[in-house]
Amino acid sequence: MSQPKLNNRLMSLDTLRGFDMLFIMGGSALLARLCNWFNTPFWLDVAEQTKHVGWNGLHMEDCIFPLFLFIAGISFPFSLEKQRTSGRSTSQIYRKVVTRGIVLVLLGFLYNGFLSFDFENMRYASVLGRIGLAWMFSAIIFMNTGLRGRLIWLASILVGYWLAMRFWPMERPDGIGWFDPEGTIARAVDMAWLPGQKACGGGTYDPEGLLSTIPAIGTALMGMLTGAFIKCGGALSDGGRKALKMAGAALILVAIGLAWNEVFPINKRMWSSSFACVVGGISLILFALFYYIVDVRGLRKWTLFFRVIGLNAITIYLGQKFIAFWPTADSLFGGFLRMIENEAPRLCAESVCYIAVCWGFLYFLYRKNVFLKV
Repeated sequence: MSQPKLNNRLMSLDTLRGFDMLFIMGGSALLARLCNWFNTPFWLDVAEQTKHVGWNGLHMEDCIFPLFLFIAGISFPFSLEKQRTSGRSTSQIYRKVVTRGIVLVLLGFLYNGFLSFDFENMRYASVLGRIGLAWMFSAIIFMNTGLRGRLIWLASILVGYWLAMRFWPMERPDGIGWFDPEGTIARAVDMAWLPGQKACGGGTYDPEGLLSTIPAIGTALMGMLTGAFIKCGGALSDGGRKALKMAGAALILVAIGLAWNEVFPINKRMWSSSFACVVGGISLILFALFYYIVDVRGLRKWTLFFRVIGLNAITIYLGQKFIAFWPTADSLFGGFLRMIENEAPRLCAESVCYIAVCWGFLYFLYRKNVFLKV
């Protein structure tokens, strides 16, 4: 645990991180239950957005994870400057970057049941592991290149991944295409090199597998490029114009991703290059909006709810695995919930109570100025 000073931060970044994590903290379930309660064709279509797409395509739910990785990337240029200003040597910064990546991978192991010691049946790939590896390699690239080099790396990662997925020589069953679940090189790599259980395809591939981590590096690098752009000349210097330029760049990224979709389908489980561009654009336009409203215009009073979540994002992600939030919510509110006879409003109320308990726990940590940092 650490106690960071909360001044001199991009408040929009903490707010957006909290907004993103709210969906993981029960927000998606609440939205789905509200939509099912309304039970009209429009709201049922919205409810579908709270589910991951089975294979090709994109729903709102598929944007949550890459948005978090993108946000982690934005933070790094500020952190790097702070470390250099404080006198840290390059080797010390490298050590911290690599240590953070490894710790996140290990926390992913812990999340997936490492302490059960059933190593043969454990899932080794994880969301935290992907964040750790993608962020770590992106940080190393960022530290060793200028703007031109970073753009070359980004293009090479995304184009190279597409070419490997499309042209890498390997045998496929008859009728199975390059981008079918059973035919991708990413699946073949996971089958050959990733131990333990896989999350998808009957245990034959993993959406957080080895090869698909490569384009995720590109997602984190997009965030770092954004952070460097914001930091240039001062984080709030000419903020309105910066927000407008980011929105323009976001639209270009989305357009590239939609065009690329014609030859390389938008697909979160593959983390396809088209997916990386589209969600990178969505992440960028969301950040531009939050940055303009919160930091440029200074409209901050409404942000506390989200900042409480965003400042302890890893805490709540791990906490939902290891802390009994729902039994606590049931103990506090169960009597009131059971008084609601209709199922649809009761389920919505259950989600609200669960979110309230999680947020109350995070608010206690916030008031004590305690934050889990990796």
